[in-house]
Amino acid sequence: MDQQVAEQLREAGIRIRERWGDSPLAFVRTYGCQQNVADGEKIKGLLAEMGFGFAEGPEEADFLLFNTCAVREHAEDRVFGNVGALKNLKRRRPEMVIAVCGCMTEQAHVAERLQKSFPFVNMVFGTGAIHRLPGMLLEVLGEGKRAFLRGCQEEARLEGLPVRRDGSSRAWVTAMYGCDNFCSYCIVPYVRGREKSREPGAVVAECRELVEAGFKEITLLGQNVNSYGKGLSAPVNFAGLLREIDKIEGDYRIRFMTSHPKDASRELFEAMAQSRHIPHHIHLPFQSGNDRVLKEMNRKYTREKYLSLIRAARELMPDITFTTDVIIGFPGETYEEFQDTLSLIEEVEFVNLFTFIYSPRKGTKAAGMPDPVPHEEKTKWFAELLRVQEGIASRNCQKLVGTRQRVLVEHMNEKTGLLQGRTPGSLTVDFPGGPEKIGAFTEVQVTEAKGPALRGVEINEI
Repeated sequence: MDQQVAEQLREAGIRIRERWGDSPLAFVRTYGCQQNVADGEKIKGLLAEMGFGFAEGPEEADFLLFNTCAVREHAEDRVFGNVGALKNLKRRRPEMVIAVCGCMTEQAHVAERLQKSFPFVNMVFGTGAIHRLPGMLLEVLGEGKRAFLRGCQEEARLEGLPVRRDGSSRAWVTAMYGCDNFCSYCIVPYVRGREKSREPGAVVAECRELVEAGFKEITLLGQNVNSYGKGLSAPVNFAGLLREIDKIEGDYRIRFMTSHPKDASRELFEAMAQSRHIPHHIHLPFQSGNDRVLKEMNRKYTREKYLSLIRAARELMPDITFTTDVIIGFPGETYEEFQDTLSLIEEVEFVNLFTFIYSPRKGTKAAGMPDPVPHEEKTKWFAELLRVQEGIASRNCQKLVGTRQRVLVEHMNEKTGLLQGRTPGSLTVDFPGGPEKIGAFTEVQVTEAKGPALRGVEINEI
């Protein structure tokens, strides 16, 4: 850890105890993607290092932080609503500190609104400033000032920051930061900066520590994880990184996201096929099945290029499964072009879709494009796509009835009392069992497919 950050952590710990006593509590709420979750775990690691325990809700917290997402307008609206609701809490407890960080705060108009319209918010900082948290908190506690900091994405990312992981079986490991793609609809390059890869030795070492600590599933993260390798001291691409991690001995899985089709390659699929620890599943967003729309999105591949990747992966791994992201109603998209998306879905037969109606993001190229199709019409397209995918998902699940699956048990469904685990192909299966199984691998016989859901029984229970 950087010496300056270590010193700030120590000094902040002293100030925190002076302000709130020996048992201060923090509450962190994270919105958005897995990278936000990973950022939230680093934030909680720093807070724990400063002496905070963690509250179950905002009302009990001395330090409260919202870690935000900017991908869709709905997410921003929800954050502003939740922050606004803290006004009365701050009035009752003026000694508490309220912070907002993450992707939203890297947008100038959002930071300005937080500064002017939410005077009870003490700290606002961006995605590249997580390591600055102890220093900012010192400023707030020591000088009584509000602290605002954004635009730090180009700073060197510090290794060795403490991490407080949310679970003990599944872990997120950042392989690279930022994005250079500038898809016309996407705000990510503007709020997370340009691509920077972590040194492979640091990534492998973190993965090894997790395996030795008993974690069963490690997900490597990057806005475009396939382009890993830019700016490294020695040339290593993502396939090479996977091969190095795969050498670690132990009983665990490696997953990764998100993959951009323009950088996916046969070399990547070969690394997956030859691996001992990588399941035969890939999340490969295609966004649209129409070439004109893909060009307007600035995706840098065609429908045929995408389908050729699917064929190459299946040639090497006949049992591979795919999940994807789809945008419905991109500006200027016609119903006929939307039908190309439906036909691609039917051809590939994804096991799951993450589907969104287009949401304009201020500052992106697409936000200025003509968008004549009303939202109501886009909603009908969305419903049509879901109907098609439900049928595909049902057929995919039906194929697994009678098979034996090694699943990682993730949690117990509170409504049904059944355990839920994830297969190598990233399908969930419910089955009877006790809570002691959570966080472990177990063998399950799939006995039933109810639409897009699987039911099963542990092998030793048959």
